[in-house]
Amino acid sequence: MRHIVLIFLIFNFAVVIAQPPGNDMFSLAQMKTGVKSKRISSFDRTGNNNDRMEAIKPGEKRTLFDVAGAGMINHIWITISPEPQHLNRNDIIIRMYWDGNTFPSVESPIGPFFGQGWNEEYPFLSQPLSATPTGAKGLVSYFVMPFAKGARIEVENQSDRNIDAFYNYVDYYEVEKLPVDMGRFHAWFNHQVTDTESAEGENEWGVLGPQKPNPKGERNYLFADIKGKGQFVGVNYYVNSPSPMWYGEGDDMIFIDGQDSPTLHGTGTEDYFNTSWCPKEVFMTPYFGYPRVNTNDKRWETGWQGRTHVYRFHVVDPIYFDKSLKFTIEHGHNNVLILDLASVAYWYQSEAAKLPAPLTKEQRQFMPLTNSVDIHKWREAWRRNKGTNSSWGN
Repeated sequence: MRHIVLIFLIFNFAVVIAQPPGNDMFSLAQMKTGVKSKRISSFDRTGNNNDRMEAIKPGEKRTLFDVAGAGMINHIWITISPEPQHLNRNDIIIRMYWDGNTFPSVESPIGPFFGQGWNEEYPFLSQPLSATPTGAKGLVSYFVMPFAKGARIEVENQSDRNIDAFYNYVDYYEVEKLPVDMGRFHAWFNHQVTDTESAEGENEWGVLGPQKPNPKGERNYLFADIKGKGQFVGVNYYVNSPSPMWYGEGDDMIFIDGQDSPTLHGTGTEDYFNTSWCPKEVFMTPYFGYPRVNTNDKRWETGWQGRTHVYRFHVVDPIYFDKSLKFTIEHGHNNVLILDLASVAYWYQSEAAKLPAPLTKEQRQFMPLTNSVDIHKWREAWRRNKGTNSSWGN
């Protein structure tokens, strides 16, 4: 009996020891050495209460964070004035530079980076990123961002008016030397208004005839195309559908280390985001969710027409790669749908890498919402084209 108890205790001790790397509560109790908590914020250096950067002019850049040495950013908080209806969050760019590089490894409009699409405000709650009350104006990151030879964070105002006030915290740990296995954080924004480029037309669900296969992912929308060693850890995905047709029949296709065919091939957009059967309801979990769906559009809601924001973070299931990773997703099966798509992808690499050339302000512009009035006009155009007094028929 004593041998059984001893084996049980040894087994459970081994399990406990094996858990700490992914167990935050366990890690909280561990005493740390050689680590100092530090903060750079916009507090008023005079001791008064004007705790912000002010009057960031159009075209101007401001530095939020600039430190030398080694450390790990572990928390960022930002709030901005005026509100989005007067200052487009899609035109404020955040960039992050690691280890003295002159190129950023993070570059994104600030709204989409923090889970706010289309210059809108709505609650967004996940483990690494959130947009919090009031009116989702508090932008929060808990991604760990290591650096060995300094780090710098800047924002650029690409809008046509001043940023009146910009408040921020950047909390970090100062360390003598980073562990050798710490990667560098990256984030990249993409945007595309897709087209069909196919004789099929917008043949989703086979409504116009037989559908064609897409085994290789040609013309898929691109989340990220990464060269080097690392792990992919998440994506915010913003979909604006001009038609009531279900937008999410497209598969996720992930190519690892240069493979010609998808290494990881999914079964549909909503499936990759851990849902099923064409959802359109708001819900949020630490790792995946739908913080914004087309029901937010009130009386304009028709089918899946309108704006949907979905997210998935690979916190407990990173996607690992040694040489490269190309993460794509179809826009409708075989890329038959015309959609306005945007995304921010997040990953770590063994060293800081340069991102693709950033999109211009014009290339980032989102398309307007379509609505039931547009559908009515399309029906009328179809009726006139057919020379009929009826809108019924096929």
